[in-house]
Amino acid sequence: MNWLLVSGKMSYAPVGELFAYVFIPATAIVGIGFALYQWFLVSRITVSPSSRALNGGPLEGLLENEAEEGVDGNTAVSKCCEIQNAISVGATSFLFTQYKYLGVFMIVFGGIIFLFLGSVKGFSTKSEPCAYDETKLCKPALANAIFSTIAFLLGALTSVLSGFLGMKIATYANARTTLEARKGVNKAFVAAFRSGSVMGFLLAANGLLVLYIAICVFKWYYGDDWEGLYESITGYGLGGSSMALFGRVGGGIYTKAADVGADLVGKVEKNIPEDDPRNPAVIADNVGDNVGDIAGMGSDLFGSYAESSCAALFVASISSFGVEHDFMAMSYPLIISSMGILVCMITTLLTTEIFEIKSEKEIEPMLKRQLIISTVLMTIGIAIVSFIALPSSFELFDLGSKKTVKNWHLFFSVSIGLWMGLIIGYITEYFTSNAYICHLTNWGTKIFRPVRDVADSCRTGAATNVIFGLALGYKSVIIPIFAIAIAIYVSFSLAAMYGVAMAALGMLSTIAIGLTIDAYGPISDNAGGIAEMAGMSREIRQRTDALDAAGNTTAAIGKGFAIGSAALVSLALFGAFVSRASLKTVDLLSAKVFIGLIVGAMLPYWFSSMTMKSVGSAALKMVEEVRRQFNTTPGLMEGRVKPDYANCVKISTDASLREMLPPGALVLLSPLIAGTFFGVQTLSGLLAGALVSGVQVAISASNTGGAWDNAKKYIEAGSTEHARSLGPKGSDPHKAAVIGDTVGDPLKDTSGPSLNILIKLMAVESLVFAPFFAAHGGLLFKYL
Repeated sequence: MNWLLVSGKMSYAPVGELFAYVFIPATAIVGIGFALYQWFLVSRITVSPSSRALNGGPLEGLLENEAEEGVDGNTAVSKCCEIQNAISVGATSFLFTQYKYLGVFMIVFGGIIFLFLGSVKGFSTKSEPCAYDETKLCKPALANAIFSTIAFLLGALTSVLSGFLGMKIATYANARTTLEARKGVNKAFVAAFRSGSVMGFLLAANGLLVLYIAICVFKWYYGDDWEGLYESITGYGLGGSSMALFGRVGGGIYTKAADVGADLVGKVEKNIPEDDPRNPAVIADNVGDNVGDIAGMGSDLFGSYAESSCAALFVASISSFGVEHDFMAMSYPLIISSMGILVCMITTLLTTEIFEIKSEKEIEPMLKRQLIISTVLMTIGIAIVSFIALPSSFELFDLGSKKTVKNWHLFFSVSIGLWMGLIIGYITEYFTSNAYICHLTNWGTKIFRPVRDVADSCRTGAATNVIFGLALGYKSVIIPIFAIAIAIYVSFSLAAMYGVAMAALGMLSTIAIGLTIDAYGPISDNAGGIAEMAGMSREIRQRTDALDAAGNTTAAIGKGFAIGSAALVSLALFGAFVSRASLKTVDLLSAKVFIGLIVGAMLPYWFSSMTMKSVGSAALKMVEEVRRQFNTTPGLMEGRVKPDYANCVKISTDASLREMLPPGALVLLSPLIAGTFFGVQTLSGLLAGALVSGVQVAISASNTGGAWDNAKKYIEAGSTEHARSLGPKGSDPHKAAVIGDTVGDPLKDTSGPSLNILIKLMAVESLVFAPFFAAHGGLLFKYL
């Protein structure tokens, strides 16, 4: 691009462009370097020269060089290494098998993208008048087909890489966290948090760097045709989200089949502790934490980041940014993400280098404090970026018209998304945490806070526990929906659909610290399981349990962020689709739109039924296998014989790979069928219906499952007089709580999180295929 020409229009452009060209990749590279530095610090926990790094090999000689409290001896350490290796091998084997299936999908679906988009103009190589400025010529439709396919493959590969690296890091760190717990709770916390930060920063920085490089490379061909360039870039979001769907669904089925099987037989029938090495499903359960909660979650949030960035870039490309070729302003979404990486680095250093955990009660407040600190710092960063990167006044595309916007409008749009995300996260935490105590009314009646209320309902059995949990989930939808509505109204009023896209990116601007805290949870969970299976002292297990309990609570905050950002991302993608499909309005009173609306609202229920049934079917086989081993293996209950862990791992692997295909097909085929046979009007209704319905089902499912899980943990911990009255483990209330937890497992870890991807993937897929639908869609209505 000729920046000297642009300098004649905007005096700051040459310096601004140089800043954008340097700041974005430099920040991404610094983020990757910071992640590698954190990994280096974690690797120093052991002084053994034979320990292996991220290759998943056995960690022989994982020994410390200091005298510590609570050392259980070399036998326990050796067991830690053995268990860690089994978890790593199981997780790696599953992901490699899954990626073989996904590799075939990438090739096939990439071919579909090329054929559909190439056929818009009959695979013509002639330049076409630009859709938003017919006085200019843009690159041919065939170029859009080729580069959209390339972007799709880039997004898919980056998503797969993000999930895989996250899993390898988590399995590398879990045993180290267990061993660090012997030195104290702060040592263990720092090990888990640093390990989580490796994933958080690698994913955020890799996603930003690959997207930036793709834009720069595509510009070599597109030149001044920025409209075509950023239309092609939308394929990046489609690739990331499609991989995330299979990662979330497949990983969720894997982990919950093992979890349900282990809990129902181990806890309810055999009355043995969680993560007891005698339980045949215990390794599969710990493997599932990594392939579902780490790899799947990493791909999910990468997809949200990619889609929100692509939606914002596309809308900006048909506004004054794109028309005037202002690269600095066009790169505003990427600069916001770059600033987020710097803010999260500061927050992480405060956590690991300045603050210190002195007791187990300080863990959860420390994690929550990171979210508040990063949000406050990011608000300042947004203000700096908004006034440096954007001109004082500019025009944005507003569904067929132009809207004049100020730079401070964008500051408030991004900030409202950032702060509403924090509110949604904390509301989610309130409804899923067992830390909130009861209070007395003026009449002397005890009113329990949400989770403790659910726990108290276990006195009368599993049925009342299920009823109270469902009620809690429905109630928890109210405030998040209002928060999302406020964010949409404010951002749209200020900056149209671009404002909504930037509000979504605002929620995800601190994705590095959010992913750090999310990954911290499964790492701590695995650490506790390893401590239990290795037979470590009660003191060490208490420390790892405290880490795990805090991780469960903050994981709920992460789910809240994911759901809120998914709603805003989907709406922004919907707006971009409407623009690209050349729709001026979407009339809900039109029959074509309304039939799409009502069918779209049904899809989340259809999808949830498929994923729930898949978990149930896999869990049934797991329960039968665990029962068979307990009943037919002499000495297993006495601990004299080692169970057949491999068979349970195989059951989860086979079930997840088989069962992830039908839900994935439903999501991917619905927009293609609606757009091709019914047209863009019906498809717009389908997207709106799926968005409105899916967000609420996702919030309800995730919070219901989370509440049941923490109600069970509240009873097991016995930390209050009320909890002790419901316990101990093995009591009737506890068994009722375990049943509620097993019912909620597929809700909070399979169906709920996957619905985020459903609404995002359908929207970005429709955006990518919009030219085909606009040109050749509506086949049924053409002949009826």
